[in-house]
Amino acid sequence: MRFGDDQMLRTHHHHKSLEQFTNIESIPFATINVHLIPHTHDDVGWLKTLDEYFYGSSNDIQNAQVQYVLDTVIVELEKDPSKHFIYVEVAFFIRWWREQTKEKQDSVRRLVASGQLEFINGGWCMNDEAAPYYEDIIDQMTLGHQFLKETFNVTVEIGWHIDPFGHSSTHASLFSQMGFNAFFFARIDYQDKDYRLDNKTMEMIWNPPQASGEEHSIFTSINYYHYEAPPSFCFDQNCNDQPIMDDPRLEEYNLDERAKTFVTYFKNMALHYRHADLLHTMGSDFQYSNAFKYFKNVDKLIKHINNHPEWGVNLFYSTPSNYIRTINRQSITYPVKTDDFWPYADGPHAYWTGYFVSRVAIKGIVKETGRFLQSVRTLFAFVQIQEKADYALELQEDMKKSILKLEEAMGVLQHHDAIAGTSKQAVAGDYMYIITKALKKVQNVNFFFLVRTF
Repeated sequence: MRFGDDQMLRTHHHHKSLEQFTNIESIPFATINVHLIPHTHDDVGWLKTLDEYFYGSSNDIQNAQVQYVLDTVIVELEKDPSKHFIYVEVAFFIRWWREQTKEKQDSVRRLVASGQLEFINGGWCMNDEAAPYYEDIIDQMTLGHQFLKETFNVTVEIGWHIDPFGHSSTHASLFSQMGFNAFFFARIDYQDKDYRLDNKTMEMIWNPPQASGEEHSIFTSINYYHYEAPPSFCFDQNCNDQPIMDDPRLEEYNLDERAKTFVTYFKNMALHYRHADLLHTMGSDFQYSNAFKYFKNVDKLIKHINNHPEWGVNLFYSTPSNYIRTINRQSITYPVKTDDFWPYADGPHAYWTGYFVSRVAIKGIVKETGRFLQSVRTLFAFVQIQEKADYALELQEDMKKSILKLEEAMGVLQHHDAIAGTSKQAVAGDYMYIITKALKKVQNVNFFFLVRTF
């Protein structure tokens, strides 16, 4: 679990994905095409609060600042049309968006329209899959998707749950019925992952029994190396990996060695997949707050490796949607899965199931508030019907604003470190403050309406 003070508690066991294979010459592909996915995973609260993460305060707890991620990533995308980036958490993005000038907003719209900036998952947060009620999951996804549709006229098509602690067939059913074309995630039982690597079943068709039939199945892909960059190739400002030193006149020149290590890594990866197109993340928690540094180093690798076609690896920036379009053009047979990816263990005797019942106060208030929210929405619909009543017209705007605030608070609380109960204590307290503040506002407006009505 992740209850301690150390970031290292977010452990990952990658097992055979890190082994050095000796038979990479046996790869049945002349050229491997590697879709590099620049991304940041921005928890809507975990070791720090939502506000602390956005502004970059309390960096003695964790060096993380979401506003600078978006600031610097957008600048790099504007400079180079070959670059791509994906973003997930609308709860953070909408805060950043509201602070931008019209000129910057227009630029971002162009990046979204061109496909350089792609919204993945698109919910208010990346919700947990075990603790939330299905209706609250749908609400938080709707909240984010409505903003993206109204602001950019985009329809999100990819599910991206790279950090939740296990995955349910019910959630696969929900994503399929939301119209998603694919579902990507990282955390599965370590023994299951070893088996899938050995048998080339890291990708599958998930056909959940909750909504059976081909129309409700969803292509599912498990990340090869959690959601990180390949080992020793993290170029974020918080990483200690060596930069790419490409001037041969200098003593510490390392471009050839680094490039060949990168190539070998992907040839090893190709042994576990059924086609020559590989998807790999380049990023991690709150990374790219200095996007220039990250992109500059990856640029050097891409250029050097692609200038050596005899190595058999072709690299380029991409997105999950581009990857799906590419493999859909190929005739590939995938295994079928119907059940859950639970329980999740990342090592022997290390099951992440305690969070099913941890911090029951948070779980309880989220469940009760969710049902209260549905009741208030019904009441609001009744208010809107009473068009001729002056009091109803007066209350409509207040009710609309208060309901939206409660929806946003509920959206935050579905996060996989919120309702899950896996945040630090100060963050758990902030979660309770966020939801009770929004709840009190709705209750006050609701009270005035009932007084005027009855």
